[in-house]
Amino acid sequence: MKPTGRGDGISSSETKDPSRAQMAKNTEKTHPMVHVVFASLLLDLLAFTMILPLLPSLLDLYSQHDSSGLYPYLIEKVRFFQNLVGAPDRFNSVLFGGFLGSMFSFLQFVASPMVGGFSDAYGRKSAMLLCLTGIAFSYILWVLSSNFALFVVARFVGGISKGNVSLSMAIITDVSTPAARAKGMALVGIAFSIGFILGPIIGAGFARWSHSQTGGSWFMVPASFALFLACTDLLFVFAFFKETLPKEKRAPSVAKSLAEAVAYVNPVDLFQFKAVQKLPTQEHKKLVKLGVIYYIYLFLYSGLEFTLTFLTHHTFGYTSMQQGWMFFAIGLTMAILQGAFVRRIPPHHVASSASLGLLLIVPSFVCVGLASSSILLYVGLLLFAVSTSMVVPCMMTLVSKFGTHDQKGTVMGIFRSLGALARATGPIFASILYWSIGSVVTYLLGGVLLLVPWLMMRNLEEKLTTSPQKQS
Repeated sequence: MKPTGRGDGISSSETKDPSRAQMAKNTEKTHPMVHVVFASLLLDLLAFTMILPLLPSLLDLYSQHDSSGLYPYLIEKVRFFQNLVGAPDRFNSVLFGGFLGSMFSFLQFVASPMVGGFSDAYGRKSAMLLCLTGIAFSYILWVLSSNFALFVVARFVGGISKGNVSLSMAIITDVSTPAARAKGMALVGIAFSIGFILGPIIGAGFARWSHSQTGGSWFMVPASFALFLACTDLLFVFAFFKETLPKEKRAPSVAKSLAEAVAYVNPVDLFQFKAVQKLPTQEHKKLVKLGVIYYIYLFLYSGLEFTLTFLTHHTFGYTSMQQGWMFFAIGLTMAILQGAFVRRIPPHHVASSASLGLLLIVPSFVCVGLASSSILLYVGLLLFAVSTSMVVPCMMTLVSKFGTHDQKGTVMGIFRSLGALARATGPIFASILYWSIGSVVTYLLGGVLLLVPWLMMRNLEEKLTTSPQKQS
């Protein structure tokens, strides 16, 4: 049933026919499995974000107590370069943290389409339970990680199991009509917002309490609570999730499904959007340019974002609890802005809003990099929250206009994969710079380089104000 120009999507003839009006309303109802996905994602994200404010302190702990393990072995391997650039010992944690962050994101980048291909052949529930089991096991390893090597293995297992997020979006697509799909995706956004607001402060709170009780093994309490949330999530999905991909709709073979998923991990194909067919040449060029802008932005942004906890730890002496409150303030600001302002941006202002967001991130990182007082740091973090709340939603909206209805999933999937690739490469790049030349130069350089995606968006902005041509 095709909506008219009315806001409720119900034509005048439908209002005269109650049964037809009821059918139209039913297509917009949120499927019960969407609520199950929301609850599962919320549990997962609360556990996942708990470690964010703890990472600098965790790495400091391993540097002090892992005297004969992997940490000193790696220190010995980078000692020559450390002496060459004059990096202080306390910056080694930034280098290793960047490696862990990029490794986790890279594994997620590779695993997500593979898990999707597996679920196309064997069903969503089997794939989801497999992912959640792997995530729970990664938290068991974290609880036991008295040395750095086991902590690295825990992050490896967690990254390779993190296909549940993209799988959740596939489930929403399975059960939602086009009219209801936006509501389902909005619930995913809400889960992320709540997770990133509450998760860090919960993790920091447990760490602070356990540090006063247990001393050297303080990480075991937050890790145990993360494990509890992961096990609760696993049992919840096992009990309440009903399969959303019937056998008759599944891929005929897992080999064929996985072969199609490879298109989402090949960088050359990703940047060219090769999987998107029958798009007019000019529209395809716009889409490719948007993808490049998004990648450059997230590559620089994710690297600087990842090192933020190390900067506040080293420069301002922030404890895990203070960093937890920092993430809480940033997340709350973003949630308020997205709810009150970003989601109300008129379609013809989306491109200009994306440009504004890209511009605001430049002074944000400059302020953070130069900050020697809390006031300048807070100004930078405020600009950071405002910019972050605008850029990704606006760019996602712009990209969603490209392609026919049966291609939009492919377009969005490639765009998300470009973002995952950026997050897999950005942290290690920024961490190497931070380690070798310090935080001030790294943040100033990153801020200046972030002018590149802004200039590219400005050049593209006028072309994007006109809706892409409708495909047949």
